[in-house]
Amino acid sequence: MIGGFLAVVGIVAAFLGILTPDALVALLDRVAPVLGFVVGLTIVADLSAEAGLFSWLAGVAARFSLGRVWVLWLLVVVLALLCTVFLSLDTTAVLLTPVVVLVARRVGASPLPFALTTVWLANCASLFLPVSNLTNLLAVHALGSPAPLTYAALVLPAAVVCALVPVVAVGIRYRHELAARFPAASVEAAPDRTLFLVSAIVVVLLVPALVSGVEVWIPAAIGAAVLVVAFAIKRRSALRIGLVPWGTLLFAAGLFLVVAAAQALGLAQLIGSAVGTGTSFGDLLRLSGGAALSANVVNNLPAYLALEPVGGSSVRIIAILIGVNVGCIVTPWASLATLLWHGRLQALDVHVPWGRYALAGLGLVVVMLPLSILLLSLAP
Repeated sequence: MIGGFLAVVGIVAAFLGILTPDALVALLDRVAPVLGFVVGLTIVADLSAEAGLFSWLAGVAARFSLGRVWVLWLLVVVLALLCTVFLSLDTTAVLLTPVVVLVARRVGASPLPFALTTVWLANCASLFLPVSNLTNLLAVHALGSPAPLTYAALVLPAAVVCALVPVVAVGIRYRHELAARFPAASVEAAPDRTLFLVSAIVVVLLVPALVSGVEVWIPAAIGAAVLVVAFAIKRRSALRIGLVPWGTLLFAAGLFLVVAAAQALGLAQLIGSAVGTGTSFGDLLRLSGGAALSANVVNNLPAYLALEPVGGSSVRIIAILIGVNVGCIVTPWASLATLLWHGRLQALDVHVPWGRYALAGLGLVVVMLPLSILLLSLAP
């Protein structure tokens, strides 16, 4: 509903001439590959989950955790990191959340440390590669379209800090729960070995393909096509119209249109006066803090698009990314991944009070933003 409303506002802006035809074409040229990547990767992730790949990975983690909850938790940390970095934060929120909750219940452990680890790493570990977050894919244009590994080198120190802080926080807060033990668990076989193998091969090949420098929508589309063909042959019932994330597409398209219209009306000048123009530690922290505040007021996607024109340099663009990616863990609507995560938890009857979640997220942001910006400002 929100996406539809935003899309209507954007269409009205186009009819009124606020968004010119040239501006619309430029916007489409920029966001179409991003949305194409979202569609392709969502189909890959959903069909891989249908084939039992993610459940098998979680089962392997339980099997090799030696009956210790803290070892299982660390394996979940690794799985969440890999999933977020290479398959995007939304994939982690949508697919990994129910898997880790069910595995935690299977071994008699509290699901809360596993659930919080998943959502915090989904957001905070989404700096590493362009494919890790939609905001990163948008920022690649402003950064001069660097190769994925070149981009990773730019953000690496800040990204490492932002991934470590939530892990340390969960480890300290839930140290007693994580110290428990459980009987050895077995790994369940995949329901269809052929589909499982095809899904595993597609996901494994996607990892190098997404960091190869090829436009990311291309390997995502190829992987999706391969899995669609495999499921059409083996399990046609799994192919449904809902595999395409229509709601996400409408929401993102509406946001892009509205922010583009706001930019045409002078939003950049208004924001620029609030976040400054320098590159010192104080200037970058002010910019990143403003980005975090904007993300929590609206959402991290429009917050990035609104702030990008006041970037002006690679270091300032990265500061904006740190703010919108890492700072969006306070309010539930700041990140689409957080809303998707909460929806999965509700379906599993796991309740996380928003007030407690917001306070914990605020505490993490207060620690992560200054540390990551300090490393960014000290980088050569």
